[in-house]
Amino acid sequence: MKAIDARGLACPAPVLQAKAALQEENPRSVRIVVDNAASQQNVQRFLESQGFKAELEQDGSDFVVIGSCDAAPAAQPQPIPTSTIATQKIMVMCTTDRIGYGDDTLGQKLMVNFLRTLKEMGDELWRLVFVNNGVKLTIENSEVLADLTDYEKDGLKILVCGTCLEHFSLLEKKQVGETTNMLDIVTAMQLADKVINI
Repeated sequence: MKAIDARGLACPAPVLQAKAALQEENPRSVRIVVDNAASQQNVQRFLESQGFKAELEQDGSDFVVIGSCDAAPAAQPQPIPTSTIATQKIMVMCTTDRIGYGDDTLGQKLMVNFLRTLKEMGDELWRLVFVNNGVKLTIENSEVLADLTDYEKDGLKILVCGTCLEHFSLLEKKQVGETTNMLDIVTAMQLADKVINI
């Protein structure tokens, strides 16, 4: 049985760990420990979507999700060769350092989780653009600085609005991405197949 301890991790990290384990090891059973009900429900739903029978146990304040299937999970379908399909170019534009309204702390956590989950787009993630308050995610001490640096090392082009950095007096504190202007951003929008605004 594959064991995963995902305590202390915010969603969607527990689901991503489960997904990686299923893809890499193809286990017939998996035991995932989480410490909050939201993660428990998400992990349970994910396992069931993959053909596992998911059972829940309580261990003190922790939730233990046990997934099992009679046969090894079906092999992932072979991807269509890239020469026969066109990869979509998706541009994600972050206009703020948080998602939604109502609770700023929650909104900041959601943005961190969103940016860390973007890698699930794979090669379709083409540009990541930060404007207005979003540029604060690219400076020193940003909670997602390491994640953005990894994206850039993997070849993702990150654009950061220079006017916005100057407005917030953050130009010298930017640690990742290419300082850019509105013409470059508009041009990227024109070239993208899809633009997602956050």
